[in-house]
Amino acid sequence: MQVELGERSYPVEIGAGTLATLGERVAERSGASRAVVITVPPVGRRYGARAMRSLRAAGLKPTRIDVPDGDATKNLRQVEKLYHALLEARADRHTVLVALGGGMVGDLTGFTAASFLRGIPFVQVPTSVLAMVDASVGGKTGVNLREGKNLVGAFHQPRLVSIDIETLRSLPARERSAGLAEVVKKAAIWDRGLFARLERDAEALLALDEKALVPVLTRAVEIKAEVVAQDERESGVRMLLNFGHTLAHAIEALLRYRGLLHGEAVAIGMIYAAARSEALGFAPAGTAERIEALCRRLDLPTEPPDHPRSAYLAAMAVDKKKRDSRIHFVVLDGIGAAHTVPLLPSEVAAGLPRGAARRKKGKS
Repeated sequence: MQVELGERSYPVEIGAGTLATLGERVAERSGASRAVVITVPPVGRRYGARAMRSLRAAGLKPTRIDVPDGDATKNLRQVEKLYHALLEARADRHTVLVALGGGMVGDLTGFTAASFLRGIPFVQVPTSVLAMVDASVGGKTGVNLREGKNLVGAFHQPRLVSIDIETLRSLPARERSAGLAEVVKKAAIWDRGLFARLERDAEALLALDEKALVPVLTRAVEIKAEVVAQDERESGVRMLLNFGHTLAHAIEALLRYRGLLHGEAVAIGMIYAAARSEALGFAPAGTAERIEALCRRLDLPTEPPDHPRSAYLAAMAVDKKKRDSRIHFVVLDGIGAAHTVPLLPSEVAAGLPRGAARRKKGKS
């Protein structure tokens, strides 16, 4: 499929075994003479050699750079280390960066590509569900600051997104669940038919049943491509993709990006946002309950970590979606439809307990 952005348009391919032929497509789309693969050690051990062989066969003179695993790596210190490593590897404007890994690797590599030598090409090769359906498509790159998530970044579109579903076989079960949270998000805001499919096939998706998985991944990527084509710079409809993220980013900041995966925080944030949508009179009763039931079936957490409301308010105060002291909070009109409403942080947090968050029985 194609992300339609005029001269910055690019293809997104989904297949099995596509790593073996990655090099020829990277060469064609980037016009580069050399490549630098940026990955994390666990992914590099499994798939790095395969990607490097393919790039080498296409004449791209590849180099590999490993960065530490985990979202805590996504910071300006690591970006500076990458700049120095790229200079040591003699990277120039005819070098393409290849992000081989999950969403953190894609965000970090994309921001490095956007800023190194004022911009060089890069390619996304996502190996997690979350990266495949969300982070790899759309050109949003960035890193975290201590005060909040993705507060430094740039829009820099990849030249190609190449998805090899075979890489999901080595993905831990928890990572699969976290990635599927982003599919739930897209269905909740955009496509009630996809949401019904998720409800029908939840267990098959967790098991990576190809007949269930490929159509779901394809539709999720299509939704992202449709939204980005309409609103590349997140000034309108693309803001809907932040559904669940206001609380999710606050949770991640309070946890210092440790303990919960991004998709797990998004699941908690979606349930909360759906409940606020009901309380504000936008969504019909039962909307949040339906999302929570699906998240539980996908082995996702459903309750915020134990922090007082004041802590969440402080974390939300630096939300990058804020304007004139108000957050563009995404609310549901029902499953498959959403809009944004400007709310004060105190209005967003009104549904949180004043003290420590109460926990329900079950996974949290």
